[in-house]
Amino acid sequence: MTQEEKRIIVIGGGAAGMLAALTAARMGAPVTLLERNQKVGRKLYITGKGRCNLTNDCAPAEVLANVPRNGKFLTSAVTRFPPAQVKDFFTDLGVPLKTERGNRVFPVSDKAADVVDALFFALRRAGVDLVQDRAGEILTAEGRVTGVKGEKGRYPGRAVVLATGGASYPLTGSTGDGYAMAAALGHTILPPKASLIPLVVEGEECPSMQGLSLRNVAVKVKNQKGKVIFREQGEMLFTHFGLSGPLILSASAHMRDYEKERYTVVIDLKPALDETALDARLVRELTGQPNRAFHNVLETLAPRLLVPVLARRADIPPDLPANAVTKVQRRKLLETLKSLDFPVAGPRPVEDAIVTSGGVKVSEVDPRTMASKRVEGLYLAGELLDVDAYTGGFNLQIAWCTGRAAGQAAAERVL
Repeated sequence: MTQEEKRIIVIGGGAAGMLAALTAARMGAPVTLLERNQKVGRKLYITGKGRCNLTNDCAPAEVLANVPRNGKFLTSAVTRFPPAQVKDFFTDLGVPLKTERGNRVFPVSDKAADVVDALFFALRRAGVDLVQDRAGEILTAEGRVTGVKGEKGRYPGRAVVLATGGASYPLTGSTGDGYAMAAALGHTILPPKASLIPLVVEGEECPSMQGLSLRNVAVKVKNQKGKVIFREQGEMLFTHFGLSGPLILSASAHMRDYEKERYTVVIDLKPALDETALDARLVRELTGQPNRAFHNVLETLAPRLLVPVLARRADIPPDLPANAVTKVQRRKLLETLKSLDFPVAGPRPVEDAIVTSGGVKVSEVDPRTMASKRVEGLYLAGELLDVDAYTGGFNLQIAWCTGRAAGQAAAERVL
């Protein structure tokens, strides 16, 4: 068998595709990586606000606990290439790393470009043939893959790794092409939905606070029956359309049924204080500045942009002297500070999602090798699969470990 007859074609130059190509090439397999963009790793450039939160420094069990959808499917891949090994992998590529709050791992330089460059040069050193072309069809004969048909030509191969990403951030190349190619080969595609996505809130309150970032607040999400489906503490952001930031993105992963459910985000602005302690603080602030206008006193307790909203919700005139605030009004203010609620109108468009849930049904994929159970020689990796995780580096961890598993299995097949 010639080298060309052993060739592996990887479709998609994102995180999963690059790991698959690099793993297979390092094992000695000839690899062609097809990427529609001029550069590989387009989506990586914008992850972690351009800093690239490339994994979470935790044990495999914690990774799986942060995967709300089909986490069990990932057990083998995560265990065989856990965060500790991902860190060693990038350190060996010449990317020094650091671990920040929440065990989030970033390059020391805070530059996603350093991660992309390290992968690009590693691919070149390993002899991967990088081709700019858009794949349109995976070719098969007698139930086996025989190559890929692109817009610019045909690429014969004995194995194909499909790693085209989901449907989020289409400008980076994740336009859902992989879903169509997998479906054409008999795979079931669960409709992609936004997973980590900002939330839309109607009305003028959020736009009036646009740009305001809150730290160390507690957020919980209630469904229409009042059941709490999410609870966490951290950072969030008000925007012109509603709510965003790390807490909100994580919360959105639990809000999957907007057609049937109505969700409410409830913010505790003072989670470190119970009601008794907070009431004592309010009394102290109001009696300590008896002649000041209420809104000026409130600015000692909350950010300035938030003050008009709190005053309106508590039904306290902003210019009312502090010593005129009644016990009933103070109680209403306390309740507002501890449970500032925003009914959610829905998510932003799926194109704005950091990741999408949905994709190739995982029961049709071997969890150890990422091999298709429908077509011999086809492997699937990354966001194309129906798995998604919370924020904190977990989604890239999934991309790295599924890409590595697919590349390794494809190389073992052709070699």
